[in-house]
Amino acid sequence: MLYRFCRMILRICFTLLYRLEARGINNIPREGPVILCSNHKSLLDPITLGVWVPRKVHYMAKEELFRIPLFGSLIRAVGAFPVKRGGVSKEAIRTAITLLQGGNVMGIFPEGTRNESVGMGKRGAVTMAIRSKAIVVPVALVGEYRLFRKMLAVYGAPIDLTPFAEQGTTESMEDATELIMSRIREMVSSGRPAS
Repeated sequence: MLYRFCRMILRICFTLLYRLEARGINNIPREGPVILCSNHKSLLDPITLGVWVPRKVHYMAKEELFRIPLFGSLIRAVGAFPVKRGGVSKEAIRTAITLLQGGNVMGIFPEGTRNESVGMGKRGAVTMAIRSKAIVVPVALVGEYRLFRKMLAVYGAPIDLTPFAEQGTTESMEDATELIMSRIREMVSSGRPAS
């Protein structure tokens, strides 16, 4: 209930302030485990990524954020869970995989840090997708977060990781990661969902 209320308020705010528009939202499966893999350039990206998604989106967030009075409780209530500074811990990965195996949606930024241009992705999202049998949907966040300038959240067609999972090699995981990142780059350039 709290999640839906917050999402509604944020949807109104982001539509008014950033003219946020979602494209390709129908590419997100209505049920089952899904990982939304997005480029990352602002602290506002988690909101932009999830505000138009009809399902609850879970995120990893820096553990320090959970220590802020009220804010920590709020982000936990809306689907965030803590990850320790200095990389993603095994505990955070286990939590993510458990959430996905429960049929939930995770929002992940494969670059691991904010970048102005779409950089190299890390293999974590692919590993979690394969282990949880989650569908991967590439997402491009396009725009500059300037007031009253258009922002886009572009959701591409789901990517089938089965061939990469069958190979099961480090190289195949890197290839799968690069495929996801290349789809994101394509959508950042075109502003249209990749097929």
